[in-house]
Amino acid sequence: MSVRLYIWQRVTAAAMVPLLIVHLAVIFYATRQDLTASDILARTRGSFAWALFYVAFVAAATIHASIGVRNILVEWTPMRRRTAEIASIGLALLLGVLGLRAIAAVVLP
Repeated sequence: MSVRLYIWQRVTAAAMVPLLIVHLAVIFYATRQDLTASDILARTRGSFAWALFYVAFVAAATIHASIGVRNILVEWTPMRRRTAEIASIGLALLLGVLGLRAIAAVVLP
C-alpha cells in the first residue's frame, strides 16, 4: 500500500471514531425513548446539522472501506493492481451514492 493510501485510511479511521460514537449514542437514545421512525424523521427533516454530520460519516466510511477492499484484492486475490483499483473506485462510487441517498431520505423535507 502506498503511503498516501495508508495515511488516508488512518485519517478516515480516526474521523469515524467520534462519528460512530455519536451515531450509536443517538441510536441508544432513540431506543430508550421508544421513538418511532416517524418521531425520528420529524427531528431530522430539514436539519442541515444532521445532513452535514452524516455526509462526513458517509465520506469517511466510503474512503476507508474502498481502500481496505483495494488492499484485500491486491494482497489476497490474483487480481492485478489496476483491476483492484478500478473495482475499489467502483465500490467507493456505489457506497457514496447509496449513502447520500440514505441521507437524503432522512434529512430532506
